[in-house]
Amino acid sequence: MSRATVRVEVPGDSLFGPENMPYGIFAPPGGEFRVGVRLGEFVLDLAVLLDDPAFAQPDLNSFLAQGPTSWRVVRERLRELADSPLPAEAVHAFDSIRTALPVRIGDYVDFYASLDHATNLGRLFRPDAEPLLPNWRHLPVGYHGRAGTVVVSGTPVVRPCGQRRTDSGAPEFGPSRRLDIEAELGFVVGTASRQGEPVSVDDFGDHVFGVALVNDWSARDIQAWEYQPLGPFLGKSFATSLSAWITPLAALARARVPLPPQEPEPLPYLLGTDDHGFDIDLAVTWNGETVSRPPYARMYWSPAQMLAHLTANGASIRPGDLYASGTISGPERDQRGSFIELSWGGIEPVTVGDAPHTFLTDGDEVTITATAPGTAGRPIGLGAVGGTILAAHEPGPQEFRSAG
Repeated sequence: MSRATVRVEVPGDSLFGPENMPYGIFAPPGGEFRVGVRLGEFVLDLAVLLDDPAFAQPDLNSFLAQGPTSWRVVRERLRELADSPLPAEAVHAFDSIRTALPVRIGDYVDFYASLDHATNLGRLFRPDAEPLLPNWRHLPVGYHGRAGTVVVSGTPVVRPCGQRRTDSGAPEFGPSRRLDIEAELGFVVGTASRQGEPVSVDDFGDHVFGVALVNDWSARDIQAWEYQPLGPFLGKSFATSLSAWITPLAALARARVPLPPQEPEPLPYLLGTDDHGFDIDLAVTWNGETVSRPPYARMYWSPAQMLAHLTANGASIRPGDLYASGTISGPERDQRGSFIELSWGGIEPVTVGDAPHTFLTDGDEVTITATAPGTAGRPIGLGAVGGTILAAHEPGPQEFRSAG
């Protein structure tokens, strides 16, 4: 008996045509989670199409570990199949599926790679000093985040509680009053490196599989009290949202752009023969209204430099590891990728709907999208990342007492 087939029709102006085909983890109605790619308004089941057990897994790690040759072969095969009738059981409507975190993340690192963002925060936090600290132009500043609280797009975010400094200087405990976003680009590691062996700038493409949008939610008041001298902790670790879809680097071949001038010249381990940035334009919507359009092309430190610095001391990377760019901002107000910048520390409210807003209130919804030049000469889209703020869980005094 012949199998039923369907042909996937993709409009010419789709942001998810065959030149894109981002990977994710999905479950069809009544089915288990497995690997799929998005094509137009459909998701293709790779376990059915390619008969490979790596694609029947609930995360992409097994496929990522196969390395660049396998990534290229699979991508070429999928693009061929996209032009042919496909088994009906391998094709699912995008609006009928459920998504999950696309990778099993072992480590998560967050950088601080935007000159505009770092300058803005320096002016806010240190108005009487140089905006940039002395090390900023010499290395990609970063910190080790909490992999266990990276969640897939669409997961609600509970307002965090923590210590905040009061006007008197003494701390108090309670829900964050300055809850913020950070519009970022994440980089998903494919192949591992050995501990003790740094990854060079020119080996970026051998280790990184693709990119995904990130929102690193931030509690600015908690962060301000706790971050000295060791850096971000509870103000960042409560939630980081990751898109359900990872765009392979191959889809961004025409989005590569030169880096902005780096002065002084970085140390030799941060230099490569083919380093580059990406021409990716983000859009931040707050309760359905676009409030910012951060440009990734202005980022000072490249993703390859971030990876080289991350591993410069011999730290190893593994399939599924995630590192993010830090907030993406431009020189104009409507290009700022965080609300602390957009509202200038809360003193210049942003009109959302008919009301002034500074930081996030309960019930607010934020969605970040992005486009980039595609290999077919038309834009491609990155999978959106979004989340809604829920009210804090405020423990009563009895919840702080030991159960014993």
